[in-house]
Amino acid sequence: MDEFKVRTVDLQQVQNQTRHKTDGLSSSTLVLRRGQAFTVTINYDGRPFDPLKEKLIFRIVLGPIAVEVPVSRFGQPSLTQWTAVLERSVPNPTGPRALSVTLSSPATASIGVYTLQLRVEARLSVKTHLLGQFTLLCNPWCEADSVFLQSEDLRTEYVKSDIGLLFKGSPGNIVSRPWSFDQYEKGILDICMKLLQVSPQYQADMGKDLLNRSNPVYIGRVISAMVNSNDDKGVLMGNWSGDYSGGVNPSQWSGSADILRMWAATQFRPVKYGQCWVFAAVMCTVMRALGIPTRVITNFSSAHDTNGNMVIEEYYNEMGEKLSFSRDSIWNFHVWVESWMKRPDLSRGYDGWQVLDPTPQEMSAGMFRCGPAAVTAIYERRVDAQYDVPFVYAEVNADVRTMIVRNGRVLSTSVDKRRVGALISTKRPGSMSMQDITSEYKTEEDENTYRGSMAGVTGRSTTFRCEPQSDRIMASKGVEVSLQLLKAPVVGENISFNIIITNNDAAPKLLRKHVNAQNKEYNRNPTETFWEAHDDIKIGPKETVTIKHEISFKHYMLKETEEDSLVNLAVVIEDVKSQERVLASEEFIIRSPSLDIQIQNEVSVIINTPQVATVIFTNPFNVAVSGELTVSGSGLLEEKAQMRLTIQPRETIKKRVNFTPRMAGARMLSANLVLENPPTIMHGFKTINVQAS
Repeated sequence: MDEFKVRTVDLQQVQNQTRHKTDGLSSSTLVLRRGQAFTVTINYDGRPFDPLKEKLIFRIVLGPIAVEVPVSRFGQPSLTQWTAVLERSVPNPTGPRALSVTLSSPATASIGVYTLQLRVEARLSVKTHLLGQFTLLCNPWCEADSVFLQSEDLRTEYVKSDIGLLFKGSPGNIVSRPWSFDQYEKGILDICMKLLQVSPQYQADMGKDLLNRSNPVYIGRVISAMVNSNDDKGVLMGNWSGDYSGGVNPSQWSGSADILRMWAATQFRPVKYGQCWVFAAVMCTVMRALGIPTRVITNFSSAHDTNGNMVIEEYYNEMGEKLSFSRDSIWNFHVWVESWMKRPDLSRGYDGWQVLDPTPQEMSAGMFRCGPAAVTAIYERRVDAQYDVPFVYAEVNADVRTMIVRNGRVLSTSVDKRRVGALISTKRPGSMSMQDITSEYKTEEDENTYRGSMAGVTGRSTTFRCEPQSDRIMASKGVEVSLQLLKAPVVGENISFNIIITNNDAAPKLLRKHVNAQNKEYNRNPTETFWEAHDDIKIGPKETVTIKHEISFKHYMLKETEEDSLVNLAVVIEDVKSQERVLASEEFIIRSPSLDIQIQNEVSVIINTPQVATVIFTNPFNVAVSGELTVSGSGLLEEKAQMRLTIQPRETIKKRVNFTPRMAGARMLSANLVLENPPTIMHGFKTINVQAS
């Protein structure tokens, strides 16, 4: 009878990927998770396989590292080493014969793109067969993996879901922005693997990097540096200047695939431009693709403490204008990610969520990266626990010292211990709403009065509360002042607010009132004043007066294209007789109007069945506007739908978009309208539950 001869080997891509929960991920290779068995079928000619006459040895290669795995007849898959066990031979008297072999990888295997070979050793010959490549990912379904996450609902949200909601704005006026993580889009997983290869660590010492890639702490640190381009061939270039010529305005991105594909297509030149939420959302895509549970976090009123003294200094002149004296700043919001992993490098109790921040702010061990910093270590003020806990602790806990100054002399000072880290939030699993996670970072005494009142962020994407912010009131003995916005400001409408002044003394007073409004970027101090009002007020003994102001749209008409414009509003009250001064300030967002998306037959959206969506928008301006509408949806639209629009004042337009769902489950359709005049970016989104046929 003929000798045993291997004809072909089938890597069983469909069955293995379904079992490994990697179906849907697009790669040029088989995609597997570590710590789990997979099956290959060896088709052969000639006589049946006889383990006494020939040996089958799998060779598993990752760069310079190779493991030889002999096929055994009586073994068990192992979680600690590579194994190969002969399951059965499939008799087929008429045609080709087949052997089924179960291979399994250890739960601590390095992630990367492996090459699989099979060597057949007979008495007189040795033949090697190249079987192809497989990509090995972390496995949050495997208890022995250091990224294991107990709950199936949380694994679905933090690994499998590609729908995001990013929170921006200010604590009193939150806006939510849709984001498509796009980890299932064509070629994205391969680009994420490439990102590890382009890293300085891999370039400097390939073998060492590949060995370290078993550890998600190391992987997180590498990705945190590679998402920004400050000291490597990283993905995104940051730009906070307001001038985005030569690139894309950060507010115009709506998903990660465009950014990652552009980076790969230009031979790893940085994509222009990112700001914090873009850096964080791209990092979330990469980590989820690699199998590490990850979520996007927004810290409202986030301190950037440049000198490490845990105090942010703010300066105002006596006219209520905020001054740019300090290198410290409070970002209205800052966005980072948390990834779930064990921390064997720390003492017990620090497993779980870890802060990773790819926005280039400060260096960590010589590179622009941050983390992983254990959230528990931040909560416990364990500033000695690596990595970068003091920096993140200050972002959520620094004190704010506010000073009114004239000619370099401080006229009055107040300290606010509650403004920074006012609210820390993320998307609620399985829902398009916000989850308040402030209590995971801060103890009750650290926490702000915002707690509990932040319940609903709706699909219409704003939450607004009109209580005066008592923690922002500066009181002297004689006079108190506070600011109160009367409604959530929207582009195109006037800004209405009250100033409330109380005289605590039993004698009347003559006061001077200075009100000042300045434009600002979310990550730094305000720029020029665009509106101000100054007048004198007489106030009776123990009296409280409320003065209403309106700032008209023409005063704050936008100069640069923005999705949401930020304003710093401040009032200084001066007691003419005693020369005492008090200040109240409020930073708020002027929200862009929303786009509405309706689905023709919302209750029965079925995979591979044509559907129609309608994007609806009413022009709120007194002038005709024109711009470009873009509609996209991963798993719904193959190509983005783009169209030029001109809309008359107060006109409502309805634009139909045809789509055919390619993936079942929760999907998101999102729309962006970029107007030229006034330069504004508007968003809308609709989640759709696509049913399997």
